[in-house]
Amino acid sequence: MRRISSLTRVAVGVASLALAATACGGTSSDKGNDSGESKSGKGLAIAYDVGGKGDQSFNDAAYSGLEKAKKEFGYQTADIEPTDGETDADKEQRLASLAKQGYNPVIGIGFAYGPALEAVAKKYPKTSFGIVDSVVEGKNVASLVFAEQESSYLAGVAAAKATKSNTVGFVGGVDIPLIHKFEAGYTQGVKDTKPGVKVLSQYLTQTAQEGGFSSPDKGKAAAEGQLEKGADVIYQAAGLSGQGVIEAAAKKKVWAIGVDSDQYKQEALAAYKDYILTSALKDVGGAVYSLAKSVKDGKPLTGTQTFDLKVDGVGLADSNPKMASISGLTDAVAKAKAGIIDGSIKVKTE
Repeated sequence: MRRISSLTRVAVGVASLALAATACGGTSSDKGNDSGESKSGKGLAIAYDVGGKGDQSFNDAAYSGLEKAKKEFGYQTADIEPTDGETDADKEQRLASLAKQGYNPVIGIGFAYGPALEAVAKKYPKTSFGIVDSVVEGKNVASLVFAEQESSYLAGVAAAKATKSNTVGFVGGVDIPLIHKFEAGYTQGVKDTKPGVKVLSQYLTQTAQEGGFSSPDKGKAAAEGQLEKGADVIYQAAGLSGQGVIEAAAKKKVWAIGVDSDQYKQEALAAYKDYILTSALKDVGGAVYSLAKSVKDGKPLTGTQTFDLKVDGVGLADSNPKMASISGLTDAVAKAKAGIIDGSIKVKTE
């Protein structure tokens, strides 16, 4: 069933498969059988996507939701890192272990958890599960998906207003449909705002296993190539790899556009913040918190939960005061946002 919850307006160890200590409190493995039964009394657990905690982007946004839930509800939480070269079976074992230990809800942060979560949710029908960026069917599953193309459109509007060379760039982490949404919205926003602007586009890898979301060096090299071709604004949708894009742009003293989190505010990127024009926001933390709250309230969200501009599930950051100094940028973004919300602007996903 497709429905949008009102809760979507809420803003926002490196473990072995046995799940040892985590950043939010220790967990220990439960070696019981897969009976579908679990312990009780624990709260939210999240399992990170590639790149893990500290990416200053997608995974860290999820962690902010976990921290909010932990503080508000006062219960035990867990956040678990991925392992290099892991399989779906590894992910399935990780999620099952969290469910056995009594965590509820258990959320897979990233589309890669789809097959594993579908299998585990059937085995633990009394546990609520969530997945970010994918749709998984199940009576006890909430699929937390976003209109990334809408915030990316706004990023494109900002890029078109900021460029002086009339060449801008896009760096995607992995060449997959999810990241195509970012590119499509961005390119459309650029062209609708200033048709003569050239958009350079590059994907770092074909698969996540090749490091497209976890290799700042790859992001830096891609950005340097676009800078050599005249790009003076580069938008990245590349997870941890995006840090390399931001670094390359800052060193050339041109604009970078961040993604998912407000990267202007990220401490690890403070040295480059003056060149982070804005960020296309994706309230992963709000989605994580919303599911945790619904479980705490005894009314677990299920089905597809869509986070778009209408519910502030995506947006564009305005933390960098330099945005206001660029002629027409703020007004153009506001106009585009209103158009997307009222339906007069239809944003493409491909």
